[in-house]
Amino acid sequence: MLQGAQTWVFSQKPAILSTGVVGGPFEKDCRLAKDFDKFHDDLRMGKDTYEKAQNVLLEDAVEIALRKKGLTEDAVQFFLSGDLINQITPTTFAARTNQIPYIGLFSACALSTQGLALAALVINSGGAKRILTGTASHNASAEKQFRYPTEYGGQKPPTAQWTATASGVGLIGTDEKLEGPVPRITSATIGKVIDMGLSDPYNMGGAMAPAAVDTIQRHFFDLKKDPSYYDLIITGDLAEVGRNTALELFQQKGLPINENSFQDCGLIMYTDEQEVYAGASGPGCSAAVMYGHLVNEMKRGGYKRILVVATGALLSPLSTLQKETIPCIAHAVALEYE
Repeated sequence: MLQGAQTWVFSQKPAILSTGVVGGPFEKDCRLAKDFDKFHDDLRMGKDTYEKAQNVLLEDAVEIALRKKGLTEDAVQFFLSGDLINQITPTTFAARTNQIPYIGLFSACALSTQGLALAALVINSGGAKRILTGTASHNASAEKQFRYPTEYGGQKPPTAQWTATASGVGLIGTDEKLEGPVPRITSATIGKVIDMGLSDPYNMGGAMAPAAVDTIQRHFFDLKKDPSYYDLIITGDLAEVGRNTALELFQQKGLPINENSFQDCGLIMYTDEQEVYAGASGPGCSAAVMYGHLVNEMKRGGYKRILVVATGALLSPLSTLQKETIPCIAHAVALEYE
């Protein structure tokens, strides 16, 4: 199953059986709104804190993914998830609600593919029949922890990104009697921590780009495949600055990535009229785009093979205060529609 140095190949090809995608009020007007299952009209979502509202996003996405298959929580063996907030408490509290055996994860905004890769690994090895995995982020809770509460009205540079208020969850398994083709997880490349010495928390895309390029290069080296194998290679939330940096690095490394087939979740999520600085970010960004838009596009016949490379900046408020640089990571998962 291990091929090369960092890549798993899944012989059982675990399937994405169903998905749940939920957004906040700002996301109602996003470019991919038709691919969401539910929106909330209020950022607090009926709760008294933004962190509790983030719990709701994930709880709703889990409930929707299960309802689509007519299943209850006891039909799922494990829940693999995490988030950006201290000690991943919003996710832990969501796990308290659903009562599915829980493995908490952290990989910052790379959580969507980290969870999907691990879910596929466990199912492929026979360790479970069904696993729920996904993540959520909330604009106001992330701003409060990593920058300044939105109520302060602090100014941001154009390199900054907008944390998506969104959640995306997938029900992964192999044992279902499927009515038709579904996206399947065929391989995953686990990234290394890459730190190029950048320390500006308002330029996450630039910091994460080298990690994305390193993982993509390793994926093709391990599998002995050409980038043209995929209809689409899409990163998590490099946004405008990071995507441009990645394209330059591809050129420097001689990796023949077609610019037209290289996209970023942070750039396609919102419309040009929505002011999101350099683009979207947050673990909920790539999770919502992957489990919503990309899965639906595969079912609509738009793509047969996609490489999703979620990217994460592994900083904390404390490391920023201590003037540390920003270590980054990217995990790649290959989806093929069969």
